[in-house]
Amino acid sequence: MPIASPWLFFYDPLTMIALMLAYIVGWIALLVFAAKVAPKAASRLAGRFSLYTSMLLTAALVVVGGALAIYGLYSAAQSFGYQLPLGFMLGFFLVLNLISYIMAPWLINIGYNARPDPELQRIVDRVAAKSGIKPPRAVIVDGPPNAFAYGNILAGRYVAVTRTLYEMLPEDELEAVIGHEIGHHKHRDMVIILLLGLIPSLLYYLGVTMIRLGLLGGLSSRDRDERGGGLYLAALGLVGVVLSFIMQVAVLAFSRLREYYADAHGARIAGVKPMQRALTRIHLYYTSTPSRVEVEKSSLRSLFIYALTEAVASPFYRGIWRGYGDIDVVIERIKRSEVDPVQEVLSSHPPIPKRLRFLDQLAVKL
Repeated sequence: MPIASPWLFFYDPLTMIALMLAYIVGWIALLVFAAKVAPKAASRLAGRFSLYTSMLLTAALVVVGGALAIYGLYSAAQSFGYQLPLGFMLGFFLVLNLISYIMAPWLINIGYNARPDPELQRIVDRVAAKSGIKPPRAVIVDGPPNAFAYGNILAGRYVAVTRTLYEMLPEDELEAVIGHEIGHHKHRDMVIILLLGLIPSLLYYLGVTMIRLGLLGGLSSRDRDERGGGLYLAALGLVGVVLSFIMQVAVLAFSRLREYYADAHGARIAGVKPMQRALTRIHLYYTSTPSRVEVEKSSLRSLFIYALTEAVASPFYRGIWRGYGDIDVVIERIKRSEVDPVQEVLSSHPPIPKRLRFLDQLAVKL
């Protein structure tokens, strides 16, 4: 059986056209899935499983479902006389993500002007002691109110808080935010989500490769000549692309569950009310400012404590939430807010009303 050269799938016009067409079809399928299927499935399953069980089931769906899809596409290509370079693709994505994982902390430190802060480090040390882990390095960074966790085994672990958020929150609420970020470190979320994200990427490029081979007939095959195997292969590749987008929805669902998990950790460290108040103050800031600096365009949005797709903010803190009165009254109002199901499905973070309601449920158990 002939083996397709890995380099055959790069740098030619037909590949670029196939990429664009496959991406368009996949994106349309993703929107349909996000608008019609995912919200109904989520509403039926809501409340049936614990948070921990939901995370396990979602991770199993990504791993097992993705593995079966990849195996099915690979086997189908073999049946049409094509030996796909699956090992090369897997190795390529592993190396690419490993380089990103290793380099990210240094790039973040430079790009965000990260600098140590003794007072912030004191709070991080206290929260880490309560969490039972070694304290990460605390750094102040530039930007609108937000916080995130990052790091690796070589550079060490970090908790970053923007100067605007540091000035904006009382200390108990800041402890809750830091508890959330330390929760990400404790739960190893960065590595887990990085590995899960390999599956839709591999599915996507496997599908694109099959489309390209099927349309171009990159390798001769008697099956293709006799049974039109090339068109079948291209059709199967399109299925692979669509599955990769749907699998990405599952990865986003898992990411949202991990955010709930981190919120729970922050609430256990500092209390439910401080966690709710901190999330609400950040939410009010982003939804009320007239300036339009889009958080969603940052490559680090999946690490932020607040990273919804509609989030916008001025990079300059002005304390604009103060006109809303009693923050606890505002929390109750936001809890009753409606949530856009499509936006939720396509986001790495749960909407704030749901996070606040989740913390209410947690308060009963604490």
